[in-house]
Amino acid sequence: MSSSTALIRLSEWPRLQLANLPTPIRPLPRLAEALGGPTLDLLVKLDSETGFALGGNKVRKLEFELAPDRLEGVTCLITAGGPQSNHCRVTAAAAAQLGLRCVLIVNGSEPETPTGNALLHRLFGAEIVTVPERQDRIAHLESTAVRIGTEGGHPLVIPIGASTGLGSLGYVVASVELFNQLDTLESSPERTVVFVASSSCGTLAGLLLGISLLERDDVLLVGVSADMSSIEIEERATQIAREGADLLGWGGNLLTENIMVTDDQVGGGYGLSTLASDEALHIFALNEALVLDPTYTAKAAAGLISWIRTGMVSERDRVVFLHTGGHPGLLT
Repeated sequence: MSSSTALIRLSEWPRLQLANLPTPIRPLPRLAEALGGPTLDLLVKLDSETGFALGGNKVRKLEFELAPDRLEGVTCLITAGGPQSNHCRVTAAAAAQLGLRCVLIVNGSEPETPTGNALLHRLFGAEIVTVPERQDRIAHLESTAVRIGTEGGHPLVIPIGASTGLGSLGYVVASVELFNQLDTLESSPERTVVFVASSSCGTLAGLLLGISLLERDDVLLVGVSADMSSIEIEERATQIAREGADLLGWGGNLLTENIMVTDDQVGGGYGLSTLASDEALHIFALNEALVLDPTYTAKAAAGLISWIRTGMVSERDRVVFLHTGGHPGLLT
């Protein structure tokens, strides 16, 4: 199957309409001047403004995971994440809108006073099951689904982050949207460098499949890890992208040479801010009124700032920061 046929098939794929699309793209002149001077071509793609349940990148992926044909007979959505999981927030909100039960498997102890996403999980009516460690979540996803099934329910288990081949199709759609927007601009860069936070890898995988289908070998995707090693993320993103390609019936070559993952912003680990991410959070807010979150986007922004300061991007490049949302995580 040709890439154009695969893209047509993607456009016809069943989805649950949740997001307000297309999300806006805009230049960042004050930030560009603060970081590299007025010749730096710097833009933001605001997937923080997908709209549904405070937005973010998880909305696009859930549109595919919760397609109407997959919801037939379903009575309960089950997923897992951290105590401030954006994915859990959007899943709980979708369940509320659809009139479904929702069970979230969350690592960590029950907070005395929930804040941020933890508050929203409960506000949307989700049942919270706490487990001690992150690695305990998968087993509890499976056992919870079995338990609900024996009670007469019909659960749909959504993997962590909706980071599956199916979920990644949301970011193939986003790739098409992004490059349609960029191609209307007057600038003609030699290369477009897209920075995006990465953890469960579904967003990065969808972007990789997207640029491959679009044959955009003038693009470099930079995934900035929030937790895992760069090798783990590259391997996982490539695997998910291949799964997405298989769903579309496309057997072409992925542009794996056009993806680079950096793990130099992880710091002390997942959810732990660094001096660089704190600086990035303040620079983006003060210069462009862009609100980042400490777990994902502030670290991605720190990676972007590092590349600019060390000359890894030049005035011949166009630099795009893909803002994946996560604002509630700041309010904890």
